[in-house]
Amino acid sequence: MKDTGPANADWYTRLAARFATRLTRRGWVILAAGVVLFANAVLVNNRDMVFVASLLIVAPLVAAGYVSLRPARVEVSRVFRPPIVSVGGESVISLQLHNLSATPLSGAWWADTPSPGVEVPAAAILPLVSRNGATGDTVRLEYSVVPRNRGVYDVGPLRVSRQDPFGLAHSDRQAGSPHDLIVTPRVTPLPGSGVAQSSNDGSIRELLRQATPTSDELIAREYRPGDALRRVNWPATARQGQLMVRQEEQRSNPEARIVLDTTLAGAAGLGAGHVPPHLVTGFELAIELAASVGVHLLDAGYRLEVIELGASQLLPGNQQALGGMHGDVPATFRAPGGDRALLEALAGVVPVPWPTRSARLSAERRAPVRAALRNAELSLPTFAMLVSVSDADVEDLVALVRHCAPAIALVQRTVGVQARERLQAAGWRCVELAGADDLADVWNDVSGERGADHD
Repeated sequence: MKDTGPANADWYTRLAARFATRLTRRGWVILAAGVVLFANAVLVNNRDMVFVASLLIVAPLVAAGYVSLRPARVEVSRVFRPPIVSVGGESVISLQLHNLSATPLSGAWWADTPSPGVEVPAAAILPLVSRNGATGDTVRLEYSVVPRNRGVYDVGPLRVSRQDPFGLAHSDRQAGSPHDLIVTPRVTPLPGSGVAQSSNDGSIRELLRQATPTSDELIAREYRPGDALRRVNWPATARQGQLMVRQEEQRSNPEARIVLDTTLAGAAGLGAGHVPPHLVTGFELAIELAASVGVHLLDAGYRLEVIELGASQLLPGNQQALGGMHGDVPATFRAPGGDRALLEALAGVVPVPWPTRSARLSAERRAPVRAALRNAELSLPTFAMLVSVSDADVEDLVALVRHCAPAIALVQRTVGVQARERLQAAGWRCVELAGADDLADVWNDVSGERGADHD
């Protein structure tokens, strides 16, 4: 026979949650007093006291039956404005309740039930108002939430509580279904418009644009005061009879790459689900950095490729369990709408365990896929957000660096010294960040150093 115990238990739990009837504190006091009085009445054989004790015992029970037979039945519709909000932003939750009971819900209480991480108002009296004496009452409720952490949060169902007229018992019913509130990571604006070429080769836009050449032809224009002499186009100067300089046409299909550390593999041995708090903080910072850099590149018109060191979460699938370095297809984003899609995807990313030995062996058997990632791709501007990498991760990044131009690793203090030295020796430029507030300065620093190298 099939074991249906767990299923039955789950059904009972859901039923109890939706039709919970309890005595209030007043009801418990009266019931306890009745029991004590009844026991004393039996001992002294006092019929009058037995009658009074019986009333005290029966009253809370009758009240519980009353609220159970006349529960609050409401229909709930829920709207988020906006449904997607960044960390620290405000979202207004609008509820419309329609009373399905035959009588008005006078004195009923309401409260929302969100998942941990979202604070909602405390329980309050439901201000239902009849519509022209009809039995169906409607009311609109609104409140705002300000999430402090990114994630995907369930908000709902609504809990409606109703008491008997004497306040001896109350019943709770859940109405409606949970809705997702998507809280995206905070985005730090980066300097530079990211659209037009800036002068003196000083912006990161110029750095990235020059690092990913295509077959777009070079054009020549007249020399302007301030142009670098190294950009003089001598053949065009000879043909035109005046000083001409080179100017690359803006690419129509620029590409860039982000590598996101999602395994925290440097903490291997602690076991799945046992991530130290300082690494959790570092992981959240890495998500913020990926969001900020990714949005900036997408605004600049880049097609963005995101490689996860762990199993794919941005582009999930049945075979997406090995990580972008071991065969998983990277997630790609492009304008228009790519910035929103990226932020929505990053909202639900969590640290994942390092692939098991069997998964790594499977990755080795899928070597052609891995080789295709490293050998067939163009040299793209690459930004790695590293929190705590293992030796295997370092080797993967070393093998990838020859297809990165430039290769920038935004590392945190939790990345070991040996890992940094190995990455720097291979060609990665490791830049330490203590917080998202430092990202704008780092971005300027990278572009300034690159510009200096061109001069």
